[in-house]
Amino acid sequence: MTAATLDPALPPDATAPLAHWLAHLERLHGQRITLGLERVRAVAERLGEALRPACPVITVAGTNGKGSTCAMLEAIYRAAGYRTALYTSPHLVHFEERARRDGVPLAAADLVPAFAAVEAARTAGEAVALSYFEFTTLACVHALLAQRPDVLILEVGMGGRLDAVNLWDADCAVITSIDLDHMEYLGPDREAIGYEKAGVARTGRPLIVSDPLPPRSVLERAREIDADLWLAGRDFRHSGDRQQWAWQGRARRYGGLAYPALRGVNQLVNASGVLAVLEALHARLPVAAQAVRQGLALVEWPGRFQIVPGEPVLVLDVAHNPHAVAALAENLDAMGFYPQTQAVFGAMADKDVRPMLERLDPLIDAWHFCDLPTARAARATDLQALWQGGTRRADVAARTYPDPVAALQAALGAADPAGRIVVFGSFYTVGGVLQHGLPRRGAKHLQA
Repeated sequence: MTAATLDPALPPDATAPLAHWLAHLERLHGQRITLGLERVRAVAERLGEALRPACPVITVAGTNGKGSTCAMLEAIYRAAGYRTALYTSPHLVHFEERARRDGVPLAAADLVPAFAAVEAARTAGEAVALSYFEFTTLACVHALLAQRPDVLILEVGMGGRLDAVNLWDADCAVITSIDLDHMEYLGPDREAIGYEKAGVARTGRPLIVSDPLPPRSVLERAREIDADLWLAGRDFRHSGDRQQWAWQGRARRYGGLAYPALRGVNQLVNASGVLAVLEALHARLPVAAQAVRQGLALVEWPGRFQIVPGEPVLVLDVAHNPHAVAALAENLDAMGFYPQTQAVFGAMADKDVRPMLERLDPLIDAWHFCDLPTARAARATDLQALWQGGTRRADVAARTYPDPVAALQAALGAADPAGRIVVFGSFYTVGGVLQHGLPRRGAKHLQA
């Protein structure tokens, strides 16, 4: 059977296109979240050596800042000459973004054999049910390890202790900022969530905590298992002025550093944790100071307070919880004066949307709420109603749209050329406006 004649009712094979595999997984389990390592470990054991890294593994958990931390680690290790493998989720536009080799997404042709291998292992003997995330995590790591990297960087999907990524023992684990998100799965407060995040730590191995005020549960878990705990403000710290910054760890220090290319008020906190990882793994992966400077200068991570210059300015940010939106508000304030700021916003139904809307409401002159292409999303009309129930801005209008592209086009049609448009919320929101690359912009007077 060729790819052109594939029957969607049948399981794919190694000749099937990646899109067919992804559709098959959605039919099997959909996008439902399933925590626990028993099932995914059973399939991993059947795959054997193909899933056993021969290189150091860095696992990054946290509520916000995970992706940026992973991107900076990748950029610095690449600048140092190492072959890097990076697994992150979710993706913005194309699934292949989840598995990067040396900064470039793997081709679908490299991923499909790994999908076929996981399916063969899953159905060997008694079939094991895997969620979409569990299956794709195994497949992506399988494909990345086949590239024989020098370092494997893994971003936790949710939580840590019971997340599929925690199947691999971290040689160095990182916990970024911790806040309230996924509370129905991880617990009602920072202490409960911190305990889940701390599940990525391993006995005797470094645990880098870049959150400057971590929950007590993280510290207690580290001491309970005798992890090598690195705390911001105790084992490493940073300082700086408007031009440059400096970092000091247990035995290493860097001075006169340029600020990371990633924008935002929290990126220096993330970068400080990254440099602690470099020191903790220096014996196995030595990195020169020039590679640190080059990596921080060249790092890119789309959709994380990404500013696209033009008329109007476009700001893209996958801020989808109150903590991330608070950081977005600070970043928008730091951009200076704009005569008009419009927002394009779509979110999942399980998110704590009200405080997000309240935090940005004073900054927004027009809201464009959009539906998203997933059953898990909140309806645009519900988002609008929630905003209307809490706003104090009688001078601000809001409308709803069937998708992010339509919402952005409406915002562009009403844009002040000297203003800005903020696209934020779910990955589906930001990814939706990037489906065909960066949108073409031009305020009305520019289109005449």
